[in-house]
Amino acid sequence: MTAPTGKVTCDITISADGYSAGHNQTEERPFGDDGSDGSGDRLHAWMFDTPDENRAEIDQLGAAKAFIMGRNMFGPVRGAWDRQWNGWWGDNPPFHAPVFVLTHHAREPQPMDGGTTFHFVTDGIEAALAQARASAGEGDVAIQGGATTVNQYLTAGLIDELRLHIAPLTLGAGTRVFEGVPPLKLEQVGSRSASQVTHVTYRVLR
Repeated sequence: MTAPTGKVTCDITISADGYSAGHNQTEERPFGDDGSDGSGDRLHAWMFDTPDENRAEIDQLGAAKAFIMGRNMFGPVRGAWDRQWNGWWGDNPPFHAPVFVLTHHAREPQPMDGGTTFHFVTDGIEAALAQARASAGEGDVAIQGGATTVNQYLTAGLIDELRLHIAPLTLGAGTRVFEGVPPLKLEQVGSRSASQVTHVTYRVLR
């Protein structure tokens, strides 16, 4: 069997103290308490307030041919699928590719407009990655988050390239990247500062 040629990448926005989301996630506040007045998402302001300044990084977010995310990133619904929830992104999610959602509760695939189909994987991170690689072919697979999912893949040594988008604020609590992850060797291969974010890219060394 030919080995896959695409990379496993991860883009995640974090606060200066390493949190990718605050506590108290709700449908109205997908990233929980971020110190804002509820009118916006301070962590991701770089994407929505200054998109032209960060066009290259935003375009890179959607360049993968398959995506993986945790149940919490998919939505606030917990436990069994006792209500219809198809993600935060409306009828036409921005992925336009297969998305593999890690969950403990089985669910049939959910096709959406624009080429996105959510697949629900109940047998772990390696099974999700195998399915994503099969779908991506020679393209990249992106680990979307949240931090708990990213940490699982980092711990398992399954991420090739880690792209941190560091927002100039602190949260003080929440879910943190690298929490519980054993020491890693990282090679910095790129960095760029903008008005509301600093982009840093690392190669994860084996």
